[in-house]
Amino acid sequence: MSEPGPSDETSAPQGNTQSVEDIGEGTHPATHQADVRMGPLTHIGKYEVLRKLGEGATADVFLCNDPFNTREVAVKVVFADRLTDTEGGKLSKKLFITEASLAGKLQHPHIVQIFDATVGEDMSYIVMEYVDGGTLERFCNPDALLPIDKTVEIIFKCTRALDFANRLGVTHRDIKPANILLTGDTDIKISDFGAALMASAEETQVAGIGSPAYMSPQQIKEHPLNHQTDIYSLGVVMYQLLTGQLPFQASNNFSMMYQITNVEPPLPSSYRKEIPLALDKIVKKAMQKDLERRYQTWSEFSFDLAEAFRTEHLADKSQEVADSEKFNTLREMPFFNEFSDPELWEVMRISTWETLPAGTTIMQDGDPGDFFCVLASGEVKVTKRKKLLNVLSAGECFGEMAYLSRTGNERMADVATMSDSRIIRIRTADLDGASDACRHRFDRAFMGILVERLSLANTRLTAV
Repeated sequence: MSEPGPSDETSAPQGNTQSVEDIGEGTHPATHQADVRMGPLTHIGKYEVLRKLGEGATADVFLCNDPFNTREVAVKVVFADRLTDTEGGKLSKKLFITEASLAGKLQHPHIVQIFDATVGEDMSYIVMEYVDGGTLERFCNPDALLPIDKTVEIIFKCTRALDFANRLGVTHRDIKPANILLTGDTDIKISDFGAALMASAEETQVAGIGSPAYMSPQQIKEHPLNHQTDIYSLGVVMYQLLTGQLPFQASNNFSMMYQITNVEPPLPSSYRKEIPLALDKIVKKAMQKDLERRYQTWSEFSFDLAEAFRTEHLADKSQEVADSEKFNTLREMPFFNEFSDPELWEVMRISTWETLPAGTTIMQDGDPGDFFCVLASGEVKVTKRKKLLNVLSAGECFGEMAYLSRTGNERMADVATMSDSRIIRIRTADLDGASDACRHRFDRAFMGILVERLSLANTRLTAV
């Protein structure tokens, strides 16, 4: 068992809202030398500096204005004289290159996007999405815990983001509350992929990287790693968010690492009685020391979280449909088969979900067609002058002709629920504002439906 890598804690001015992670402990002596020599930074490349967000041993992070895209960005600057001579400097350089290599690749709504990276003689920098929200660290205290339902939703979104990264051959290796940013109630963004393990990398990966309290037994033992090391680390994060406690308490890193590899932690419910057994089981399985007993895939982890949310009735009564349930519902529908995970999250963003009783009229003949629907559950009937034209079941869409026709888009039939039904409603104006990729997926799905309906009509005509 080897000594763990250097700590990656950094300091930040009061009011900092974005995680500022960097390798190195304390403040590097070159920090102030570089600032004095160069003077106050007003620009980093084409980016206008607005203020400093935080600083670490080898990097400073600034809030900047991107004039070409009219947006605020976070720019992590690494000064050249902080990366030379020492082993720590060499490691930091390697981590910078790893993170910079991901520019434009991990485009997911729950991953901090890297827009640009530049390597220069005096300084190198990475331009990232600016997230106006704090990290999950502040909710890891017993006196500041999130509601259980919000914790489950947050962890669910983390599993989907990390599954997306894994499918691109990326393992994070440093999952912890400080690297997960919270925006809104349960929306998150995972940051700091500097320690990431890339399946496509040809050179040997640096060992001993990570934060000891969140390391998997395989990381500590320096075994070959895959996505299951991130599953373990996220299990620790879930444990801490649920209880306000780390699963293992230790006075030093060596004691911590011994416990991780040899000791079973108490169940989360031993600290917080209202935690249901289902969540105890999920955390325990995510943190299994044996890889064969740990979750094998992110999908298994995600599914159990969504099931626990549904079966344990964790949802806030004011929230009719949880995001985890929405995502799983969309993922299971044939209509959305070709949609990627990021595109499904976009569908959730532009749609409204309604639960309607039987006999509710959704569309009327002659009304303007400014939205279409996908039926998540239940049955609806399509009629024209009280004559039944069709009965639609879960997974089918209706009202899409208004979106496709663009002109003369009045409704040509009535649509009403035949049973209690859940409707996913999407306004055509909102779909117009969606990404090109998302609109393309809808167009392809609608085309498939039209082909299927034409084929069915031809079969009926032939049979006459």
